[in-house]
Amino acid sequence: MLNRMNDRLPRMLADIEELVRCESPSHDEAAVSRSAGVLAGIGTRLLGVEPDRLPHHCLRWRFGDGPTRVLLLGHHDTVWPIGTLVTHPFRNTGGILRGPGCFDMKAGVIQALHAVAELPDRTGVTVLVTGDEELGSPDSRELIEAEAAGCAAALVLEASADGGALKTERKGVSLYRVRAEGRAAHAGLEPERGVNASVELAHQILAVRALADDGEGTTVVPTRMTSGTTTNTVPAAGDFAVDVRIRTLDEQRRVDAAMHALRPVLPGARLIVEGGPNRPPMEPAAALYDQAVAAAHRLGLPSPGQAAVGGASDGNFTAGVGTPTLDGLGAVGGGAHADDEHVIVAELPRRAALVATLTADLLAPLRPVRAASPGW
Repeated sequence: MLNRMNDRLPRMLADIEELVRCESPSHDEAAVSRSAGVLAGIGTRLLGVEPDRLPHHCLRWRFGDGPTRVLLLGHHDTVWPIGTLVTHPFRNTGGILRGPGCFDMKAGVIQALHAVAELPDRTGVTVLVTGDEELGSPDSRELIEAEAAGCAAALVLEASADGGALKTERKGVSLYRVRAEGRAAHAGLEPERGVNASVELAHQILAVRALADDGEGTTVVPTRMTSGTTTNTVPAAGDFAVDVRIRTLDEQRRVDAAMHALRPVLPGARLIVEGGPNRPPMEPAAALYDQAVAAAHRLGLPSPGQAAVGGASDGNFTAGVGTPTLDGLGAVGGGAHADDEHVIVAELPRRAALVATLTADLLAPLRPVRAASPGW
């Protein structure tokens, strides 16, 4: 298998370049639609069948008439605006590939398609690529959860953690907006007649920050804040956003209950708390990680490391419906969402071979484990 993926590398690189050169910022409907078209063409050529073109620029290749056993999951939207290619052009020099969205996660999508293309039997495999992940998957979440439900495993082709480690645990995410309503008054003439929304927000920010629990790995971070209208007016209204990252469902429930139990401190103030859990935590699937390590060894590759990360992905949703999930199986490199985004070219065929081998193992769990033959 590794030899075959090495042979595929030139074609893999060409496919990644084609997809990276089709810019696809999540908020740009026309751009994401064009990207879906490009990806559909690449996948049809590699897999021999056209995908299902689903709403919100999602693509799905489903093989076999029975239930899906293995879901390969990715996204083709990026955080980079149209025109980024001018300042961050696609480049492949010195064994490093660069370009907007190459690491997060267009290379991973291409790796998934090449991995499935090498499977001798694809029955039971579904490849799902969405177009709104960088927005939090507001439109594709239900689709992802429906596709993952009942699967033996979900393999997420998001970029790797540092050093190529697989992501075995992701924190869950909750998002809130805390709004304070007070009463305006002249700040110089009669401030006592006002109810200061900024002061109310200050009290609430301290209360919210106190919900964090370092021992549990729970972070509760007030972020963007707005309040008031003019410098000489007691603020009548204001709000702040809250970003919560948690490792367990129990912690997510605790923080959610506490957020919605907040009450105003100042007499006459009114408090409104909106929001709640956005993504459940992706808790470790130890047996699935062990299978990945065994597959790597049969390929002659070193054991991939494992990492727990704070950032969320669509793997949170697949894990949330009870499907064992392994993430970070995509490109090895770094710089996600940053100017130094890059992919290590030599790792592309190795990761694609690992995904293909692990997928084949999951499709035939009763097959005796044996050393990889030269052809596989």
